[in-house]
Amino acid sequence: MAYHITDECISCGACEAECPVQAIAEGEGKYVVNADVCIDCGACAGVCPVSAPEPA
Repeated sequence: MAYHITDECISCGACEAECPVQAIAEGEGKYVVNADVCIDCGACAGVCPVSAPEPA
């Protein structure tokens, strides 16, 4: 199960920098997770200041 990023995202980039498999990229207005690459490790959720990444 991959993570996804909610609309709470403030586009700070912390999650992208923390992802060990580079599954997160900047999208339009918020960051997005590539579900095919995400390994469900939760590293992104651990660094997000607004708790935007959530398990899908």
